[in-house]
Amino acid sequence: MSEIDKLAISTIRLLSVDQVDAAQAGHPGMPLGMAPAAHVVFQNMKFNPKDPNWINRDRFVLSNGHGCALLYSMLFLYGYDYTIDDLKKFRSLNSKTPGHPEKGHCPGVEVTTGPLGQGISNAVGMAIAQKQFAATYNTEDLKVSDSFVYCFLGDGCLMEGISSEASSLAGHLKLNNLIAFWDDNKISIDGSTDVAFSEDVLARYKAYGWNIFHVERGDEDLDTIKDVIEQAKKSDKPSLIQLVTTIGYGSLLAGTHGVHGAALKADDVKQLRSRFGFDPEKSFQIPSEVTDYYKKHVEDNEKVYNDWQDIYKKYVGSAKLGKELERRLKGELPENWESKLPTYTKDDKKLATRQCSGNTLDAIFETLPEVLGGSADLTPSNNTRTTGVEDFQDPETKLGSYAGRYVRYGVREHGMGAIMNGISAFGANYKVYGGTFLNFVSYAAGAVRLAAISHHPITWVATHDSIGLGEDGPTHQPIETLAHFRAIPNLSVWRPADGNETSAAYKSAIESTETPHILALSRQGLSQLEGSSIENASKGGYILVCDASDGHPDIILVSTGSEVEICLEAKKKLNTAGHKVRVVSMPSTDTFDNQSSDYKLSVLPDGSPVMSVEVLSPFGWSSYSHEQFGMKRFGASGKAPDIYKEVEFTPDGIASRGLKTINFYKGKDLLSPLHDAF
Repeated sequence: MSEIDKLAISTIRLLSVDQVDAAQAGHPGMPLGMAPAAHVVFQNMKFNPKDPNWINRDRFVLSNGHGCALLYSMLFLYGYDYTIDDLKKFRSLNSKTPGHPEKGHCPGVEVTTGPLGQGISNAVGMAIAQKQFAATYNTEDLKVSDSFVYCFLGDGCLMEGISSEASSLAGHLKLNNLIAFWDDNKISIDGSTDVAFSEDVLARYKAYGWNIFHVERGDEDLDTIKDVIEQAKKSDKPSLIQLVTTIGYGSLLAGTHGVHGAALKADDVKQLRSRFGFDPEKSFQIPSEVTDYYKKHVEDNEKVYNDWQDIYKKYVGSAKLGKELERRLKGELPENWESKLPTYTKDDKKLATRQCSGNTLDAIFETLPEVLGGSADLTPSNNTRTTGVEDFQDPETKLGSYAGRYVRYGVREHGMGAIMNGISAFGANYKVYGGTFLNFVSYAAGAVRLAAISHHPITWVATHDSIGLGEDGPTHQPIETLAHFRAIPNLSVWRPADGNETSAAYKSAIESTETPHILALSRQGLSQLEGSSIENASKGGYILVCDASDGHPDIILVSTGSEVEICLEAKKKLNTAGHKVRVVSMPSTDTFDNQSSDYKLSVLPDGSPVMSVEVLSPFGWSSYSHEQFGMKRFGASGKAPDIYKEVEFTPDGIASRGLKTINFYKGKDLLSPLHDAF
């Protein structure tokens, strides 16, 4: 190790410790152990701090995100948009240096990490995106994409099941652009990993189809770390590098869980500074030699960046796909792409909305090359594979190619969710979707939540959305799922009632730049509704039919999905009883929430009682209705019509509750449920 390398690594270590010390909170142990690896990795990466979204940059993912002081130190030293004051405000409110890395909030951070295992799974998604992007746009003479994905992960990431899902798929796909570093320090919050984690990790990853490397002295052996990176970059498989490190290297508590999740004692911090040759009384010390050393790598990268810009300009001007690539990198969609969305009339045949979804994907797929889809082993049920599409596969398997646009995720819902987030994080305006049953999106709730936090505009094609799926029974029939997802900020949930509403849901999803979508789609056939349209549905909620010319019906039935047409039949029964009825279809409550107050009150006005009807949990519907008819039990196994009859989601069941609602509120001065104080 050269003297400048030694000084640089000591600077990284102490900057990280000082951040945690200033906050008196955080995780100093991992940065102390992993600083040498971070130093070597960043010296091998190409990036431009002045253009952090450069499409051909190498990506760095910190899956063990609790060690983020290390990442902030690296980004600061390499000239990203951080000041020393930002480091001093570590874990402070509204700082650029929060307690875990946050994409979009922290300059240079690729993905939001914290929940363990998500980051390595995101890295798999980035590697898939790079492979697909390169296979689509690289030519023999002009290579616009040749980047790598580097990832740090810890024992906790390896224990979480999601990492197994994603790593297994990465091995199958031979993603040799993915290089992961396992911080093997044998410590977790509970203490030694011996208490819970004794498997042979390397044997497991070898079985997944990864290359395995070992660095015995990860605390200091820079030459071996450099060597294995070079070997990994030449590999035909993803690589896992086992770094045997000492958590809290140099601390008085080195090698113990005492340095995992708490600031070091003052005397420990001082002795660390002295041990590494720094003034023990001063914090946030940055030797000019280190700044100059890292600045040299940034300058070298500027040449790489400028050379790439020349290649890109030639590509746009001459390559067949030049204008398409330019459009994608600008984040633009093809002009008038929405004209491809299917439309339906009341005379068209019944279709399950999962079929309408498949029709929509077929219609837009060729127009939108940025659309990249897949399914968690439910392709025929989800209707997610478009006609003639090639699978994304290692070409040697003869099952497809890296230019393919359909990913076979296997039975890996949670892994799929995090991988989709990684594909989105890669850039190039990917519009990524993944299919499974709505109930099994709950398996992936962690990844769904992180998509919303991170503003990844991914799309879940979530079929079999209710008890209407029938014979598979309550284990497969979602009851509480949409209530959960509707409660998540920045997540758009759609439950369309017919083909036009399905097209509107896709329009919203494809045009989204920062909001993930969940499309809840039926298994059973639904009628094409008179009065529905893409334009109407795009408002989230609209009047499908209304008897009262004065706008004040005796009751308003508001519903979603497969229950809308049952409400239309219930309306006829209430009409027979002498009542005026309005039926409102509300495919997306969050989209409706974003409309003007005047519009919303025109749909759900004062003076009329509102009853919501949805064969799911009624939780949350009190924001839109006075009375709620929903499921307060799990489903059952049987034919869908029989189950609907069992739980009284029939025209008679809805009408009888409608009559009770009318009678209960008759003569009362009634405000719309939309009104609130703030």
